[in-house]
Amino acid sequence: MPFFKEIEHFGVTDVGVKRTHNQDAFTVQKAPDREHWLRVGHLFIVADGMGGHAVGEKASAKAVQEIPLTYVKYVHEGPPTALRRAFQEANAGINAVGTSNPEFRGLGTTATALLLRDEGAWLAHVGDSRAYRIRNTQIQQLTYDHSYAWEMARRLGIPPEELGEVKRNVIVRSLGPDPLVQVDIEGPYPLEDGDTFVLCSDGLSNLVPPDEIGAILAVLPVEEAGRFLVELANLRGGPDNITVLVVRVGETKDSFVSPPTGFVSRMTAGVRNGLAAWNRRVPWPITILLVGFFLAITFVVFAAANLPGASVFFAAAGVCIAGGVVGLYLHAKQERNTPPEVPVAPVSASIYRQYPVRIDASLVDQFLKSALQLKEQLEARDWKVDWAGYRAQADAAARGAGESDYITAFRHHCRALGKLAAPFNSNRPKEEAGFRPKWESTEL
Repeated sequence: MPFFKEIEHFGVTDVGVKRTHNQDAFTVQKAPDREHWLRVGHLFIVADGMGGHAVGEKASAKAVQEIPLTYVKYVHEGPPTALRRAFQEANAGINAVGTSNPEFRGLGTTATALLLRDEGAWLAHVGDSRAYRIRNTQIQQLTYDHSYAWEMARRLGIPPEELGEVKRNVIVRSLGPDPLVQVDIEGPYPLEDGDTFVLCSDGLSNLVPPDEIGAILAVLPVEEAGRFLVELANLRGGPDNITVLVVRVGETKDSFVSPPTGFVSRMTAGVRNGLAAWNRRVPWPITILLVGFFLAITFVVFAAANLPGASVFFAAAGVCIAGGVVGLYLHAKQERNTPPEVPVAPVSASIYRQYPVRIDASLVDQFLKSALQLKEQLEARDWKVDWAGYRAQADAAARGAGESDYITAFRHHCRALGKLAAPFNSNRPKEEAGFRPKWESTEL
């Protein structure tokens, strides 16, 4: 993907209706300029902590803080290796905290990272948070749920949905519980204009099905869609923390500073990029040794021709060769001390599930009925509601449906439902543990 394409993104995390603490976390590390884009790329991460509120918050926060830093440290080794090492080192750090203090027993977190680079999108994943890609009329799940339900479904050769509710919330792989962890690395997925990626915790995916996520993102701007998805999940019970991170590849604006235009600037950028490419492939001690050997050859030539300055080349060659030898020793020592990697499958670009995104009369009617039922509930309560805004959106939706323009009708029904959902969710008592809205069991 050319560097000048716009990358639009929006992230939000919400405690949900039932919880008192938010164990989710997310981060956005966007490249500030072209050089950083070519070398590092854009990195987006969602993490869902576990092990009690204080413990879960600590684990997810540690993951989103440390993974980007470690990834940059190893990026010269290539995206798959850098992402895997970043996840493994974060896992080791979380595990060390969890085993050093009995209060932190059970410390763990899921983590799903999306990396956008010039060659495409990469994914690194542990746990049951998800990454989706919406392209044209399909929404594709690009991550495998590391859950008991998905593992059982894989062994039985059936879709996970056919297992019912059997241990759906049991995670079989996460960062923290064990000293070593296997990390799924997928990619690169070639990018197309309009591709929309969604990273989310199970607080969203357990309540809003993929086809609805795709439909909502197809009709609403990125930020509006992200906020509405949170409101919709809360409307349907909100039993867990909810995190949504939406990333859309656009085509109209420059996402970075303007590239250098002068000859000297272009030459400087070319040399810098060439050196970066060389350093990705050749360890630095080898580079220093090569420079030392070149200086030694230059010394021999100058000495044979009795040219002045031969002693300078001799001294410089000696320093470089000595530095290279010491560097090789340190490099070999570092490699020996690096924890062994868990064997992983070859990098691929898999699509684990795929769902059609259909915006038709049935979907429009479903959201209309939900809004009407919620309206009935709100009218019975003395809560502040933007009724004028709701009616304007509902009327626009009705006009669209009357003209069989279901995309327009669905867009305005989402906005109408959002006008009602926001005050309902903000005023709904957390102690209503057994409350089940009428639309939750009948229409959605």
